[in-house]
Amino acid sequence: MPTLDLDRISRLQKELVTRKIDAFFASTAISMGYLAGFYEGGYERFLVMAIPAKGEPALICPALSVTHAQSKGIKDIRGWRDGENAAPLFAKLVQQWKLHTAAADDDMPASYLLTMQETCPELRFVKGGDVIGELRRAKSKDELAKLRHAADVADKAQLELQRRIKPGMKESECAVIIRESMTKQGCSPTFCIVAAGAYGAEPHHATSDYVIKNNEVVIVDCGCLHEKYNSDTTRTFCVGKASDEARKVYEIVYRAYTAGCDAVRPGVPCEDVDAAARKVIEDAGYGEYFMHRTGHGIGVQGHEPPYIVKGSKAKLVVGQCFSVEPGIYLPGKFGVRIENIVSVGETGCDSLNCAPPPELIEIG
Repeated sequence: MPTLDLDRISRLQKELVTRKIDAFFASTAISMGYLAGFYEGGYERFLVMAIPAKGEPALICPALSVTHAQSKGIKDIRGWRDGENAAPLFAKLVQQWKLHTAAADDDMPASYLLTMQETCPELRFVKGGDVIGELRRAKSKDELAKLRHAADVADKAQLELQRRIKPGMKESECAVIIRESMTKQGCSPTFCIVAAGAYGAEPHHATSDYVIKNNEVVIVDCGCLHEKYNSDTTRTFCVGKASDEARKVYEIVYRAYTAGCDAVRPGVPCEDVDAAARKVIEDAGYGEYFMHRTGHGIGVQGHEPPYIVKGSKAKLVVGQCFSVEPGIYLPGKFGVRIENIVSVGETGCDSLNCAPPPELIEIG
C-alpha cells in the first residue's frame, strides 16, 4: 500500500520555497521513512530521495530497491545496477530540475555528499536538518500517542528491573531484564545503560559485567521503539540502604527536574528550561558536576531538535517533545540522573512518562 506522505512532502516544499532552496536530498531511512514510508538504507550503495521545491519527488537507488520503492508510491525511480555508476543519474537530475541550491540530510553519508559535490561542483549545498526539522518539530496526536506508548513500555521495564534487582547481579544481567521486558511488551529495545556505584558518575557508561554491591546507587537509562518512535527514560535508585549524601543529591536532582518541567510552556526559549533546572543544582553547590544539557528532542530519532541547552534561543511550540534530564555525577562515588520525556501543552508541561519518585528508592 502506498505510504508516500503527500502532506509532509507538501509542507517540506513550502519550507524549501520560504528558504529559497531548490531541493532537499534525503538519504537516511529515518528521513525517507518519515516522508515516504521508505525505511531502507543504501549503505555503501548510493541511494538518495530528491524532493524539489515544486514537482514530484524522485529516487536514485540501487536496482535491488526499485520494487520496494514502487510499493511506497514513488513514481520517478532512477535505478542503477551494481557495476554501474550512479553519478550520471544524479547529474541528469540536477540538470533537468535546474538546481542551484540544495539541502542535504545532516546524517547523509560523506560518500554520498562527496559524490554529489564532485559530480555537480556548481551546486551549492546547505544543511538540511533545520529544513526537515521544521516539519518534525510539533508532533501530531498520532505521533504523541506512539511516543507515549513507547514511554509507558520503558516505565514498565524500569519497574520490572526494580522488582528483580539484587546485590550480586551484574550490570549486564540488569540490561537483559530491561530488554526482555520491552520485547515482551511488543517494542524493540534501542539501548540500555546500567551504571552502578562509581560507574554512575559516567553519564554514558558502557554497561559491563560489573557486579552490583549492596548499598550502591544505580542509574538505569533505557529506550525502545514503538512504530518508529522512540522512548528514553532514566531512573536512579539504591540497591540496599542509601547514604545520606546519596539521598541529598537525589533530592537536589529531583528539584532540578521539577524546576525544568515547571519552566516548559509555549513561547519559552529552550535555554530557559535548561537555566531553570541548572540553577537548582548550581545553588546547591553542585554546578560543576552537571556537565551536560538538560534535554534533547525525541521522535523518529532518539536525539533531534529541540536541544534544551544554554544558547538555544529557539522557542518552544505546542506538540514539541523532549527530555528533561538533569544529573549530578560525583567521580569515584556515584551519579544521579532523572529523565522523563515531556511534551509542550497549551498551558505547560505534559510528561509522557510516569512521575519519578520524589525520594531515592531503596530496594531490598
